[in-house]
Amino acid sequence: MDPFPMNVLLATDGSEEARSATRMAAAIAKRTGSELCVVHVVDPGAAADPRLQVDRQQQARALLDEQAREISESYSITVRDQLAMGRPDREIVALAGRVGAGLIVVGSRGLGGVRRALMGSVSESVVRHASCPVLVVR
Repeated sequence: MDPFPMNVLLATDGSEEARSATRMAAAIAKRTGSELCVVHVVDPGAAADPRLQVDRQQQARALLDEQAREISESYSITVRDQLAMGRPDREIVALAGRVGAGLIVVGSRGLGGVRRALMGSVSESVVRHASCPVLVVR
């Protein structure tokens, strides 16, 4: 059974690591004839003030719209985008299930020793909890 085409889920936050993951995910989707779903998750716990949450959502939507447009134009592939609210690791895994992702692509944030020991990283949590393969791009 051929695993392609499939839905590729790209999780992005606009960081340099996410840009590397974007290039990889778009290239995979292009070469395999897969659809690319791009998700950006806003963590509401990071901003207690409702006005700040609205600002963060608007900034995230603008980032997501721009990235989806750039990917679609640069790679000539179908791109769907999704803005989500919640814990990024949980939302990424949940969305992968909803869109039937055959692959999740995330950037590695490279959190340092103590912070990683206390919090873990989004990419590590996604790898542990996803029901499909996960590609972590450095």
